[in-house]
Amino acid sequence: MALDISILYRGELSGCNYACGYCPFAKRTDEPAHLRVDQSQVERFVSWVKGRRHDRLGVFFTPWGEALVRPWYQDALVSLSRLPHVERVAIQTNLSCRLDWVEDVDRAALGLWCTYHPGQVTRDEFLSQCQRLDRVGVRYSVGVVGLREHFAEIEALRLVLAPEVYLWVNAYKRQPDYYQEDEIDWLAAIDPLFELNNQRYRTRGRACRAGETVVSVDGAGHIRRCHFINQCLGNLYQDGWESVLAARDCTNEQCGCHIGYIHLKELDLYRLYGHGLLDRSVDGTPKREQARDRVVRFQTSLPTPLTHHGEPIGRSARRGW
Repeated sequence: MALDISILYRGELSGCNYACGYCPFAKRTDEPAHLRVDQSQVERFVSWVKGRRHDRLGVFFTPWGEALVRPWYQDALVSLSRLPHVERVAIQTNLSCRLDWVEDVDRAALGLWCTYHPGQVTRDEFLSQCQRLDRVGVRYSVGVVGLREHFAEIEALRLVLAPEVYLWVNAYKRQPDYYQEDEIDWLAAIDPLFELNNQRYRTRGRACRAGETVVSVDGAGHIRRCHFINQCLGNLYQDGWESVLAARDCTNEQCGCHIGYIHLKELDLYRLYGHGLLDRSVDGTPKREQARDRVVRFQTSLPTPLTHHGEPIGRSARRGW
């Protein structure tokens, strides 16, 4: 039976050429032997995808570190983008890599999730990379962590990015009620979907596509429903792995990460993001009401409010709307 499924691949790689203090990922220096293992696992995964020509697949690389400075990830994106049964291949990146390899990709299939990190790279250097993607015709989105010290750079970046490039802001959630209402309004004027991300969604018992039409896979092929639920369901490289796919409700109390909550069925974000679901890009200009309506419908349907550090989750989404 042919499958229609997206795979979030996160292998052994964890090293990064940036040192952002706000990054939640655990970083280490990847030793040569560790990199050889990662390369071997990525190449095995690409070979597996090539053999699934009767399926319809999406592939999203979500590395702990920066992957595109490694040539085997560049080669993987080129190879996967050219496969007719791979509808979309995407990767999270700080865009610090060389970009000559993008000349060889199928532009219709590749999407880049690019994050700008002020303090690690200059705006001009980052913008130059974006302009290279514009010239080649590669679709991408750009994001910035929404720390107050980044506000000036967020505003400046929106002014110089191509108008059709979606600029998203990752809400800073480690500090409860980090944003004032006027700051939320200002950020939503730049990223109309900001309020979708400025939430911790109560998800236990809520229907999610994770484990059904989207799965997380590690370098060894172990399958989990998503990055945030550690239960191993099977192994991609074993016969009959498809039997683990099934509709499941979320077993976590909450979800606050875009690559997790985007698969919640009630939020209906597949329709909003469309072909740009994996690389977080949006066709046209999204409207703030598209975020507000979805958040309000989801949060107000909860039987009891979920709290985080004593504050109701989704409070800002309900207040004053």
